[in-house]
Amino acid sequence: MAVYRVKVATGDIREAGTNNSISITLVGSRGESRRTTISYWFRPGMVSDLTVSCEQDLGPIVLIRLHKWRLFLEDAWFCKDVRVTAPDGTLYRFPCHQWLEGVTTVEVREGSGKKLVDDELEILKEHRRQELKARQEAYQWKSFAEGWPRCLNVGSIFELDSNIQFSCVRATNFTGVLIFQGASHLLAGFLLRPTSWKSLDEMRSIFSRTKVPEYVARHWREDDFFGYQFLNGNNPIVIRRCTALPAKFPVTPEMVAGSLGGGTNLDKEIQEGRIFIVDYEVLEGIPAGTIHGRQQHVAAPLCLLHQGADGLLRPIAIQLSQTPGPTSPIFLPSDAEWDWLLAKTWVRNADFYSHQLLTHLLRTHLFGEVFAIATLRQLPACHPLFKLLMPHFQFTLHINTLARSVLINPGGIIDKSLGTGGGGMLLIVQRGLEKVTYTSLCLPDDIRHRGMAHLPNYHYRDDGMSLWEAIESFVSGIVAFYYGEDAAVRGDAELQAWVMDIFTNGFLGRTSSGIPSSLQTAAELSKFLTMVLFTCSVQHAAVNNGQYDLGAFLPNAPSSMRHPPPAEKGKAFLQHFLDTIPEVDTTANILVALILLSSSLSDRTEAEPRRLIRTFQGRLEEIRERIEERNHWAQLRYNYMNPLEIENSISI
Repeated sequence: MAVYRVKVATGDIREAGTNNSISITLVGSRGESRRTTISYWFRPGMVSDLTVSCEQDLGPIVLIRLHKWRLFLEDAWFCKDVRVTAPDGTLYRFPCHQWLEGVTTVEVREGSGKKLVDDELEILKEHRRQELKARQEAYQWKSFAEGWPRCLNVGSIFELDSNIQFSCVRATNFTGVLIFQGASHLLAGFLLRPTSWKSLDEMRSIFSRTKVPEYVARHWREDDFFGYQFLNGNNPIVIRRCTALPAKFPVTPEMVAGSLGGGTNLDKEIQEGRIFIVDYEVLEGIPAGTIHGRQQHVAAPLCLLHQGADGLLRPIAIQLSQTPGPTSPIFLPSDAEWDWLLAKTWVRNADFYSHQLLTHLLRTHLFGEVFAIATLRQLPACHPLFKLLMPHFQFTLHINTLARSVLINPGGIIDKSLGTGGGGMLLIVQRGLEKVTYTSLCLPDDIRHRGMAHLPNYHYRDDGMSLWEAIESFVSGIVAFYYGEDAAVRGDAELQAWVMDIFTNGFLGRTSSGIPSSLQTAAELSKFLTMVLFTCSVQHAAVNNGQYDLGAFLPNAPSSMRHPPPAEKGKAFLQHFLDTIPEVDTTANILVALILLSSSLSDRTEAEPRRLIRTFQGRLEEIRERIEERNHWAQLRYNYMNPLEIENSISI
């Protein structure tokens, strides 16, 4: 008779316990035990002790099966881990950390990472096959819209497995933010009127009560602040060095001479790398939607900027279409005040679409979902990359499914609040995906490609590069430990299936993107993993966390424009400006969305990965200290890439 001592730990999170029946089977290299009941009642944080008796020694314990069935009502259970002590005193650990719901059996493999013998390997190979088969049936792809990355095939958050839904605490906090913050804006009676704002001061008094929005309200007219936002605002990836003026943007040296300072000319400034351009070509010809039955308008501007002797970036020319001509004038800082301000506001409107639909939605949320689904479908729980990646996908499938239900669905916030409407949104994202490249997703390559390596005051670049290098160093250590040689990367069929799934369903098999469909070397794997982790954590924080800060004061980030772009100069004035930017209730709707989007809401590991984690955490602490030292002296703090402010995953 062989007697095994078993400890089963229930998670200490809220509602982790259950009154359903839980039993266990031990599986060893020489046989398996009979199913043994653990208990019929569990409370959060409880550790249940039991003994499992077998007629003979089972050999090394390779995996366990946890069985759950309900007595009367369904009551999900969260298992933290299981520990099994064999008759000879050997301790086996089985980290679980997942919800069991319904009538189900879950297999968990031993987590020490010890080298396995042939009999044990055969058992685990079959376990892996069955695990992936079940996952691929549970997590299937679907197309949300033509030309978009594919997404999870569910209709609502209620179809999601408990393990990928919001935790109870997070769901409660999210709902509380929605109710409290939404009510604070929407229940103020005058905010519900579909009319123009009475004045700029009215907007400032309502939406600029916190430090950064108040700063924005004071400085949004200034060219310095307009230029600053291309570097450290919500959309810091669209600006690039201008090496030659495009024919579609016929700015002459005479037009901008006054903006360049004495003794300089446009050609010289271009050659010396002090001219930059932003081009919203992706918006050309996008059909605008309607709000309250009134036609909205979309422009596809070009903006030329100059780095002054003081290092600051300022706009020097704006064209509001992709086609030059008499009805598409080039606006200049020397124009009348309201002409120049309105032109800049059209650029801010275009930047709002570019940021929300491409930089934020497409390049973080949608890609993050692709990475998550591919990981669940192709990598078994015991795969070292599954362990590395999954913390960076926490709640991503929930928040994205919720977005498809209330944000980007027909009749959702996009339809009601953005000038593009739902149809324009679909086309913009489709075009955006066609332009995505692997280079643009890898920060060091992207900075070089855009010629942005040396411009001062580019905190997004500086903070981002420090974090990219820290992640890359950590990931490279993990890859070296688990793979060692390039041949091991090439020979990992599960890894290769994962990369192909991402290439096929995330980037629709477009080889021109440069996205790899397979990985041949450890260096290639390290870079790809760094891109995934950076996208799901640092990049999302950089383009998400400042949305309310920089968008609360409406004229700085208008979500729609009610008059067409000016076809001539000299026609803009204050009331025309107020009648062009969004109405009061549209502003309220988008503000609630920005509040929600900006809200903030261990297994046994081998010694070498534990050391790498400690080193990585040390580097993050150094980066945090440097950022906070810089912010201490700054009038406007750039804190969106502070490691303390970065969530592990795209969960809001």
